[in-house]
Amino acid sequence: MQAYVKTDVGMVRATNEDNYAVESNLFVVADGMGGHAAGEIASEVAVSTITKHCLGNRSDIHPCQLLEQAILEANRLIYTKAQAVAECAGMGTTVTAVILQDSRIHWGHVGDSRLYYFCDDSLSQLTNDHSLVWELVKSGAITSEEAHNHPQRNMLTRAVGTSFTLRVETGSFQYAVGSRILLCTDGLTSMIDDSELTAMVKNYSLYGQALVDALVSKANRAGGHDNITVILLEP
Repeated sequence: MQAYVKTDVGMVRATNEDNYAVESNLFVVADGMGGHAAGEIASEVAVSTITKHCLGNRSDIHPCQLLEQAILEANRLIYTKAQAVAECAGMGTTVTAVILQDSRIHWGHVGDSRLYYFCDDSLSQLTNDHSLVWELVKSGAITSEEAHNHPQRNMLTRAVGTSFTLRVETGSFQYAVGSRILLCTDGLTSMIDDSELTAMVKNYSLYGQALVDALVSKANRAGGHDNITVILLEP
């Protein structure tokens, strides 16, 4: 398994509130939100907590359950800090975390960062966006094209650290040798739609770090309205 990563502040934001981890067979992206430096704090706490919990609790527990426990622990720590520190009030973060084990992708997910799987020239989004526009698309109220430019496209319905209770989405998927697995924050997907993303990932003249760099560059050329973090896994 080869892993490639890049994080970039983008073209508009002054600071990068994304964080990530590439550790053994654990991969995490997190996109923080909140005033001052609170978003950066939330995403850093999430990534460090998930990494520590998952790497420190290897046992017979199913990877999805392990990821759920880790994200819930991150939620508890971020929420507690947000209640105790005025500058951190209301902070939170998205999380998309993956464990690769026995030719399977196991994931835990909250928010609108995404996990994609590419195989046989087809790109599939494995996670759901926990956002208002995603719910509107699912209900048929708007189209996916309308969602891309919707004025409330950044409104999350679920995030780590913003509530005492949290539902974590988990899942597992069999991956194939020669496939590509992509984790990213919405700084990428808000600038590049799925058809453009598919075309780039499908282009096998781009691979490894070159593909990651090209994706980030394309998002920046499109406006770079948010921080961008991409992890590419090539089994």
